[in-house]
Amino acid sequence: MLLNPKYPPAPTAPAAPVSTSTALPQHAHAPVCACQQAHPAATPGHRFAPTVGVVAGAVAAVVTVGVILTALLVAVTVAAISVAIVAVILRSLLAPPRQR
Repeated sequence: MLLNPKYPPAPTAPAAPVSTSTALPQHAHAPVCACQQAHPAATPGHRFAPTVGVVAGAVAAVVTVGVILTALLVAVTVAAISVAIVAVILRSLLAPPRQR
């Protein structure tokens, strides 16, 4: 209970404004120059942020699993070498004195 984080409240989207007035008729005028013509809306480009986050998470998971498996392999190797050394020492201690 000592390290209980306090999260800020989640932001909420503002409600869409409701217009009750009637729309005024619009008069069509020819543009004076080319700069006043309506331009098509720019399409948003590809967003790479979610992909980068997924790739970074996958890389972190693979590295973590690799480190854990390597540590386990080293632990098993050290244990096997220790057991082999103990077996050789016990064998020499339990052998009759003539065979030493």
